[in-house]
Amino acid sequence: MHLVGWMGDPTRGADEQPMRDQVRQLSQLSRFVKPYRKWLALAFLGVVVASGLGLVFPLIMGGLVDTALGEDGSRERLNQLALLLLGVFIVQGFFNYLRLYSLSIVGEGVVADLRRAVHERIIRLPVPFFDQRRTGEIVSRLTADTAVVQSAVSSSLAHALSHGITLIGGVVLMFVLSPQLAVTVLLVVPLVVLAVAFFGRRLKRVSTVFQDRVAESGAIAEESVSSVRVVKWFVAEPEAINRYDQAIRDSYEVARHRARIRATFIPLVTFAGFGTLALVLWAGGQLVLAGDMTTGELISFMLYTLIVAGAIGALTGIYSVFQEALGASQRIFELLREPIEVMRPANPVEPPERRGSIEFRSVTFSYPSRSGEVLTGIDMLVDPGETVALVGPSGAGKSTLTQLIPRFHDPTSGVVLVDGVDVRRQDLEVLRRQMGAVPQEVQLFSGTIAENLRVAAPSATHRQLEEAAEQANAHEFIRGFPDGYETVVGERGIQLSGGQRQRVAIARAILADPRILILDEATSSLDAEAEALVQDALERLMVGRTTVVIAHRLSTVQAADRIVVLAGGRVEEEGSHDELMAARGLYAQLSEHQLFTTT
Repeated sequence: MHLVGWMGDPTRGADEQPMRDQVRQLSQLSRFVKPYRKWLALAFLGVVVASGLGLVFPLIMGGLVDTALGEDGSRERLNQLALLLLGVFIVQGFFNYLRLYSLSIVGEGVVADLRRAVHERIIRLPVPFFDQRRTGEIVSRLTADTAVVQSAVSSSLAHALSHGITLIGGVVLMFVLSPQLAVTVLLVVPLVVLAVAFFGRRLKRVSTVFQDRVAESGAIAEESVSSVRVVKWFVAEPEAINRYDQAIRDSYEVARHRARIRATFIPLVTFAGFGTLALVLWAGGQLVLAGDMTTGELISFMLYTLIVAGAIGALTGIYSVFQEALGASQRIFELLREPIEVMRPANPVEPPERRGSIEFRSVTFSYPSRSGEVLTGIDMLVDPGETVALVGPSGAGKSTLTQLIPRFHDPTSGVVLVDGVDVRRQDLEVLRRQMGAVPQEVQLFSGTIAENLRVAAPSATHRQLEEAAEQANAHEFIRGFPDGYETVVGERGIQLSGGQRQRVAIARAILADPRILILDEATSSLDAEAEALVQDALERLMVGRTTVVIAHRLSTVQAADRIVVLAGGRVEEEGSHDELMAARGLYAQLSEHQLFTTT
């Protein structure tokens, strides 16, 4: 990561987005607007009427000036015009309320639906997607990017329509009042349009880069906060602060570049508008002196000039907001276009019987982001109800092998079969419902214990939760909490001890009632009492189920029906404890030195 130089362009090399892509993005966004089209119609009505009444104001003002100067009318006419102007303001205020309220409904609704769609897509994406991205970057799509889109939909859209009507209506009325002056004013419009097009494209490009940098800094912050205990254990606060500081500096430099574009853009347009106003005052004064215009008409024309100039200036600012929104929505729709997990093949195959057998046939696997194979030519059969312990040195591929069973990853070559059918041909939801897992690093949600247990069985009764907790040796400590099963466990279950989290995870697996169980045994970090309780709960859980356990304890390995030793992504040895010890190979070395590892 590096700082962007003050004079450098941090977006240099970024791809320009073709117009057809922008149109496609707007059409994609329009489908989120469709459910709110009635509110949008009300907003449109409010905008049209309020903007139209705004165009009446200069004409009435001109009449008031002429009447006050005695050029046209009387005191009675002056009173009528003043009351008319007041009435215009009242009616305009009502329709402005209608516009603002309706568009707020549209904007909030669209963004809520957009966030739901993004979150649903994120949840349904395959595991490899998350292996290659940081959590903070993904969450940024739900927060920062959708907030930018919301601004464009809820307020900028109305302002664009309002100022568009004002611009067109103002120009028409300027020609009605004085075609000569109108032509003079409109000479500068092409220059403004060219400036808008030039600066708008640059602003959109730099805004997209800015959103990327903000997402990156958010990802770093999320990592630091979620790993704050690690940071404090190793007194790594300065490093964590520096990483985030560097990311913020990068985003700040991009923001400065964006500010320079805006700071150049808006004053140029403003100068064009007020320069035109000065020209109108000079040319219009000549016409008044020649008797070709009244003073009131010149005042009206000046007001229309201000309105048109203001509309052009506002539209340029709104255009920049829309360009930012296009940049943000581009990132959102990129995520929405990510292919989700294919939960159900075109012609799913259901095994004749669900007994829990697992088979690996010549399975080879490599991660896309890494070079080299993690698993090579794995052949292994696990019979229904059998317990197989996977052991081996760090990096042998044990965890990767277990992730192929629920199809978190697909093998590069070879086949993984569950109950005799390739997992790629099975309905993924049905397949995973046959499985349960107790990982080494238990992941709990920040809600209550009951909510965490119901992840496995949403319709479970309270009694069923208690029964599962009893089998997992968790009921007693849960009952000891003041709120019992409604105890909030905190983020990632931080308010529970390691042994308590393990037992809640075991209870959750019991509620799932799986035929196949994946265990990453993690009792080595627990005290003796907690280890005994967890081990007892695991043994109950394993009864009658096909179990693949990544074993770290010698007692677990010895209790397994079969032991598979992995090394370098290959099956090095296979057999019972006694057979492997007699062979005096890798397993014997690991066993003698208690070198069973956690990866």
